[in-house]
Amino acid sequence: MTGGPPDPRLVLPTEILRPTWGARLRRYFLTGLVIAAPLAITASVTWWFINFIDGLVKPLIPNSYLPDSYLPYPVPGFGLVIGFVGLTLLGFLTANLVGRSLIGAGEAILGRMPVIRSLYKGVKQVFETIFSQSGTSFRKVGMVQFPQPGMWSIVFIAQEAAPDIAGRLPEGEQQVGVFLPCTPNPTTGFFFYLPRREIVELSISVEDGAKLIMSAGLIQPGEQNGKPKPAAGPGADQIQPI
Repeated sequence: MTGGPPDPRLVLPTEILRPTWGARLRRYFLTGLVIAAPLAITASVTWWFINFIDGLVKPLIPNSYLPDSYLPYPVPGFGLVIGFVGLTLLGFLTANLVGRSLIGAGEAILGRMPVIRSLYKGVKQVFETIFSQSGTSFRKVGMVQFPQPGMWSIVFIAQEAAPDIAGRLPEGEQQVGVFLPCTPNPTTGFFFYLPRREIVELSISVEDGAKLIMSAGLIQPGEQNGKPKPAAGPGADQIQPI
């Protein structure tokens, strides 16, 4: 073959290859939306949270101690700071013998109240399970066949069935509790027990699993901002049964 000028019939005009002003404006708008929307949503949620905590804490503080009484404008976040300091001091006092004795005496009083006793114990157990650093709830992500065989759904693996519950389930198989969240709101879903052999554990974090569910599969595990992240090591993406 010998080199030569390209066939004019195969060369596209420059006007066709160059993007139009409408396409450029659309690309610029979408780029700005991708940057501004997360910032705006994060700022709105943060501002709502600060105002919510201020509304709960500020009424408990005397007006003489509020900076709003001395300044011509309200100070956002003052109630949040006071609440944080108060909870920290409460945790510090509870860590010693005197604080534990006071907490025990208060819980003994609540234990004598029929309705409040059940509510307090249930709420306390939920918070201890969620914020416990030694707990195992929702530390793993798995897949189960749901709603029918051959269709796989993402679940968060909880704990094994308690003896009272396991005694009512089929014998011979270890039952594990799983939470199947809904898309795009993972705070709602279904909780049920399955034999351990029917659960396939995934080597992804709970955060990646939540992103996968909230984005309806658009953000895959191992991706950040729509781009693959560096591999964590050999075998990191393998699926293995638990």
